[in-house]
Amino acid sequence: MANNVVHFAIAADDVDRARRFYEAVFGWHFEAWGPPGFLRIHTGTADDPGIEGALHGRAEPLTGTGMRGFECTVAIDDVVSVRDAVTANGGTVLLEGYDIPTVGTLVQFLDTEGNVVSAMRYLPREGAEARGGGDAPPAPEERAGAGA
Repeated sequence: MANNVVHFAIAADDVDRARRFYEAVFGWHFEAWGPPGFLRIHTGTADDPGIEGALHGRAEPLTGTGMRGFECTVAIDDVVSVRDAVTANGGTVLLEGYDIPTVGTLVQFLDTEGNVVSAMRYLPREGAEARGGGDAPPAPEERAGAGA
């Protein structure tokens, strides 16, 4: 696996306001999925799917003046080896082995600069091999039927 960035997440104080903003600015499409206030972001089209994202309520209020940005998820083959590499190289594991049904297993950590990074061992998806990998987020056509 190439360890590509395959997912990003935007935390928002006002999910509806943020949704309207990104719809207007980038033309992204949103789909309710999972818990209330959690939306999947479709950044592309069937021909050019782009990267999948999520928009959800902020877990903690913003404080200070530090950089604010998107949280990205890197597709990985082995959660344990990534966790071990994080700790061996000065990072701090925040969430380890968190299973997300129908998606995969997540490890979330702080890098040496205090940035939150997520890495996911995705579950195999039918037809994923034809797209270049067995462990990848769902293709846009697969996303259409998913959700809550």
